[in-house]
Amino acid sequence: MTDHLSMDERKLRTTFQVLDARDFEVSKAWEHFVSGSTLDRSPVREVVIKSWQRCRHSKVNLAVDAAPQLDSDILGSLRRKNRELLQAAAPTLSEAADVLAGTNSLMLITDPKGIVLDSVGDRKAVHAGMDIALSQGGQWQEGNAGTNGIGTALAIGQAVMVHAGEHYCEGIKGWSCAGAPIHDPVDGSIIGILDISAKKQESSTQMLALAVVAASQIEQALMRQTEAQQLRLMEMGLEHSQRHSGDGLIAIDAKGRIAYMSRLAQRMLGERIDSALPELKRGMRLLDSSGRPMRELVPDLPRDWLRPLLADGDVTGHLLVIPARSVARPVPATRAVADEADPARSQFDSIVGVSDGIRHTIAQAKQIAALNVPVLIEGETGVGKELFARAIHGQSAVARGPFVPFNCGAVSREMLASELFGYAKGAFTGANTEGRIGRFEQADGGTLCLDEIGELQLELQPYLLRVLEEGVIYRVGDNVPRRVNVRILAMTNRDLRAEVAAGRFRLDLYHRLSVTAIEVPPLRQRTGDLECLIDYFNPRVADRHDREPVRFTAEAMARLKAYSWPGNVRELRNVVERGILFAQDGIADLACLPREIAFGEQAVELPIPVYPNDPASQDAGGPEQAAINRAMRVAGGNLSAAAAILGISRSTLYRKMNHYGLKRSNPFDLLSRFGMPAGES
Repeated sequence: MTDHLSMDERKLRTTFQVLDARDFEVSKAWEHFVSGSTLDRSPVREVVIKSWQRCRHSKVNLAVDAAPQLDSDILGSLRRKNRELLQAAAPTLSEAADVLAGTNSLMLITDPKGIVLDSVGDRKAVHAGMDIALSQGGQWQEGNAGTNGIGTALAIGQAVMVHAGEHYCEGIKGWSCAGAPIHDPVDGSIIGILDISAKKQESSTQMLALAVVAASQIEQALMRQTEAQQLRLMEMGLEHSQRHSGDGLIAIDAKGRIAYMSRLAQRMLGERIDSALPELKRGMRLLDSSGRPMRELVPDLPRDWLRPLLADGDVTGHLLVIPARSVARPVPATRAVADEADPARSQFDSIVGVSDGIRHTIAQAKQIAALNVPVLIEGETGVGKELFARAIHGQSAVARGPFVPFNCGAVSREMLASELFGYAKGAFTGANTEGRIGRFEQADGGTLCLDEIGELQLELQPYLLRVLEEGVIYRVGDNVPRRVNVRILAMTNRDLRAEVAAGRFRLDLYHRLSVTAIEVPPLRQRTGDLECLIDYFNPRVADRHDREPVRFTAEAMARLKAYSWPGNVRELRNVVERGILFAQDGIADLACLPREIAFGEQAVELPIPVYPNDPASQDAGGPEQAAINRAMRVAGGNLSAAAAILGISRSTLYRKMNHYGLKRSNPFDLLSRFGMPAGES
């Protein structure tokens, strides 16, 4: 029968025969080792014997048949902590998903402690690996799972392959694994392990070489990432230097290491904190893992000198600004409100109001914040639904994880799936050649806040329902299941019950989302909150424009209280800002208010004007187009103001204008429609 085998098949069979014969001898040696008999070292590699000795010293349980599994809540924050490693590994893992298909093997990435962060490979192997925790959350240190490719590679700091009987724990001997360290490009420390694993009968001696090559690819990607990040940090430092030539500057990367330092920074820092400092150099760690200054290097460093650098809501580094003057210039507290990383944005205390309606809604939200269930937040546009979403996240079990907001109405129907679930390389024309993770994976271990959930296209709703039920996603163009631990907060200004009745929203998804629902009341129903909100916005907006807070006249306040606020709190904030910008001598009177407020004209109640020879007034698109035309005229072409009048978001308005082929109103066109020449006033 062997006559019909190809040369490659014969070589492969010979290799397996050799491995099986050797495995038999190794297994006998292992039995002697664990029983305390004299060990015949000849069939066992020295690296394996030393690992067995470490395992015995650590009292590893020989009967272990799977690695311990990390709690899913902790895994999310761990993945976020190692996001740079996962980002660098994404292209390699994506390629491995194709290469390993049909090979009954899988590839894993771990953190520096041997905890699996991600895994891809042959579908059969991926599912088999879950039985022994060769999957996300598996803890493969030698002290947990005995001799294995991941834990032993960490222990010796080198690439190693552990085949079948070489494993210390009896329940894992049916597998072979090859682990290769991934090194930090700056300091050379081990930041993870790349492992390739397969059932022993499917393993190959080439697994180790493949693991080393793949780990090297990830290290190169990390090097490119690090260079790009440090270049950006240097650019930020130089930009600040141009604006504040007297300050000393030190740019610090996400791991707390110095990426850039101005010439005067060392001397100025020593003078300001009145302490002898070691010589600071590029690459030296200045902040600890929590982002706090290392006291042995820079004791008594004022906190307001350290400013976070943000990208897409994540802290990508810090800028240490050493002021030229002896008195530090504090960063205004209100500037930090816009900071995605500011914990104050994720507290119920950040919601301003004393009315019964808003206090009742806050009490409801606090009750459900700690529950691991989705929440539906309903309310008109501008009422502050995202404030509630952030506060719920801040008091949830995943508060330490990311908060990822996403507007379902802000992207095209064609791109919505790839934005939410990500896509594999080559999934569609124009796709990133390396693929990209979606918002669900970005929010892993935290909260995904879906705004305008009513805009989610009907064909995508079953996928969202499956994520809620199973916690598994598939990237567009990929067939690899990816487990995510994400809490869903959904927001809408629509009546979803009416959307269900109209067949535009699935009833089962609505019931799944609305088990815990809260409704944020509109501003017109929040008696007493108008004054509180004006007092809150006044100093903060004034500070943003380097002006003093204003005082609204009694007449202006009367008109503000009489207005129905179709744009709610967001519209009120814009009105306060307008008052600050147009105020004379710190006084905001009727002239500082928008026309519809100052003269009692409720924009939402205005009749649709008809102008001679105005094709837009013919209402070709029905009442919706007519309402948009009216709002755009009243707002003078200002999209934000028009959206507030209509009670929808700016992105939704823009999309509807594209649908109807509408353009912004031109104020001069309005004059001509009233029969006035454009040059007259």
